[in-house]
Amino acid sequence: MSPLLVLIVAVLATTYAGPIVRFATAPALAIAFWRLALVLPVTGALAVWERRGEQGAVPSARSEGTAPRSLLPLTLLSGLLLAIHFWSWIASLRFTTVASSVVLVSLKPVFAWGLAAAWLREQPTRPEAWGIALAVSGASLIGLADARLSLGALGGDGLALVGAVTGAGYYVIGRRVRQTVRIWRYATGVYATAAAALALLALARHMPLSGFAGRDWAVFGAMAAGPMLVGHTGMNYALRHFRATTVNVAALGEPVGASVIAWLVPFIHEVPRPPTVVGGLLVLLGIALSLRSGEQGAVPSDAPESTAPRSPLPGRVGGSER
Repeated sequence: MSPLLVLIVAVLATTYAGPIVRFATAPALAIAFWRLALVLPVTGALAVWERRGEQGAVPSARSEGTAPRSLLPLTLLSGLLLAIHFWSWIASLRFTTVASSVVLVSLKPVFAWGLAAAWLREQPTRPEAWGIALAVSGASLIGLADARLSLGALGGDGLALVGAVTGAGYYVIGRRVRQTVRIWRYATGVYATAAAALALLALARHMPLSGFAGRDWAVFGAMAAGPMLVGHTGMNYALRHFRATTVNVAALGEPVGASVIAWLVPFIHEVPRPPTVVGGLLVLLGIALSLRSGEQGAVPSDAPESTAPRSPLPGRVGGSER
């Protein structure tokens, strides 16, 4: 399957996450927990099926299915960062608008750029760097057009920025681990860790994780099926083939789609202003530029999953600096 197609579908699946959260009355912790917990039976079953397929395959010197034990701490850390990312983002929606929250969280490419350069020694190509600049500028324009001067909005914006930093770390770690760990095993490990962390936090804060209304459970299910199973898992799949910055820039399509949905849904009806429209166009242009550059340096889609990208430098994975 084409990694680019998977990435595009994954981004589209995340666009309704922000608007649909507005329909829930459950606490942010509960929403974040159940979007993860409800997807675990599916990813867990597929991980078992994936493992059985490995057992029947001919062993190779560098099998992606053979996960070094040294990667377990990274997988656990990725899950913890994902838990903080979900909680802070969903909590921010209670204090600021959908557009502001999703846009600020979508500053992940900036943080991912720095983290990937420092740790993985991965630098975006020049066209991709221009794409990041365009996309982030467009996202910032959307946020400025939607700005509200109030202490509540500032608090929500701060939570959204926490979501940006932790989300960037989650994707950069995924870029590293996904070179040797198959998608369903990695997704199950990360999602289970994140769900456990959120459950412990809810327990410590005496926050219930059950007894919600039917509409809340409908939101939980919708968040698990689309943004989680298709969206996050699809982007984690793409991380083996694309740099973390490329995947994060593609994810900037989320606020554009979220703003459109928030405008069309009568319950929310946040009408985009002209700067928001211009910003959305800049975001889409930046995404197109970044994906075109990122695809040229991506691992071929027909490359076997047992073959990890060559790494010329210690700690560096895939993609050469150009």
